Amino acid sequence: MRVTTALLPVASLVTFAAVVPTVAASAGTPQPRVVSENPVNTTPHVLDGIVNAFALVGRTVVVGGEFSAVREARGGEDLPRSNVFAFDLYTGRVLPDFAPDLDGPVAALAAGPGDTVYVGGAFGAPYRGLVRLSVADGAPVEDFAAPVYGGKVTSLVRLGQALYVGGDFSRVGRSPRTALARVDAETGAVDPRFTVTPGDGRHGDPGIYAMAAVRDRLVVDGSFSTLDGLRRPQLGVIDLTTGRVAGWRTEAYAPACKPNFPSYVRGLDLSPDGRYFVVVTTGGAARGTSKLCDSAARFETYAKGEAVRPTWVNRTGGDSLYAVAVSGSAVYVGGHQRWLDNPKGADTAGAGAVSRPGIGAINPATGRALRWNPTRERGIGVKAFLTVKTGLLVGSDTTELGHEYHARVGMFPAT
Repeated sequence: MRVTTALLPVASLVTFAAVVPTVAASAGTPQPRVVSENPVNTTPHVLDGIVNAFALVGRTVVVGGEFSAVREARGGEDLPRSNVFAFDLYTGRVLPDFAPDLDGPVAALAAGPGDTVYVGGAFGAPYRGLVRLSVADGAPVEDFAAPVYGGKVTSLVRLGQALYVGGDFSRVGRSPRTALARVDAETGAVDPRFTVTPGDGRHGDPGIYAMAAVRDRLVVDGSFSTLDGLRRPQLGVIDLTTGRVAGWRTEAYAPACKPNFPSYVRGLDLSPDGRYFVVVTTGGAARGTSKLCDSAARFETYAKGEAVRPTWVNRTGGDSLYAVAVSGSAVYVGGHQRWLDNPKGADTAGAGAVSRPGIGAINPATGRALRWNPTRERGIGVKAFLTVKTGLLVGSDTTELGHEYHARVGMFPAT
């Protein structure tokens, strides 16, 4: 069957993009050098909608978002795919037998045990927002069941036998859980020992936007002011050795940005060694202020105290950042930004600003923009990154990356 490449309704895309800011996973693959500015020519094209998430299972890249058709880079027919598909990392060939029929957008992916992948989002019955699929044929793994109720899944992180699930739901299976849960990676059974609960959703129900984990720490951000009743405005760290909120607190995201952004944190990612993490935000132009609207900020994971401050901040000067990937050699940031190094700008290029349309890289130590500048068509923005040994995968809603046609999926190769 041939599928036309008509775009999904714009209103649908904008709405879902607003409520699913990004997806973050566990600490990424270390890369000794910054990736090339020239994308590979093998990645397939997503012909409509938006890409929100990646997962790597063996040599297979699983892609999730809100779309209906894909096409291989070498050409050929349009292939129908309902919000999720998979391709070979090295050849770009789309897996013909992985074609699940999900009736709603996918926001989160995580590699599962064996040849499987967890898929989270806003799709309905029979999976209700969370399913584990076989990568070989797209069939659900029958032994896994963790349906969510009262909302959607926006972030997934797997650590060994545990799968952390974040979103804006109120229940997982038969267990009440507000926005955050830990389930068994094999069965989906809710872990009764992990009950950390986000509270005070900043003008709405609480929700988790992004998560990242390494060893003994889970970092979460989202629309909340407390975790287990402890003050944690929009950002918190959980000690996985105890299952309790860590003694780590920052007031950096307590000040309000523009009124239409009551919660403005978006993506986050941990460094490969877990020592630090970076948070990116939206929020609106805020020239001449200490507020972290429209910025990327580094924090030290094992800092202690009630007033942890960012190690550095890089501001765009008024444009949103949605996604971040930390490779060790670089902090890659993406959104619909025009500039980096722009603390004096307010929808303008202030003194010292550097042009970085849609994508850029920051020095992890200094917080200043690196020279890497492939550019991309800005659109809504980059919503997904994934660092792999062979490069950096990029997912968005636009079709130009590195001055070439790469529809919604692209990869910059390792150098």
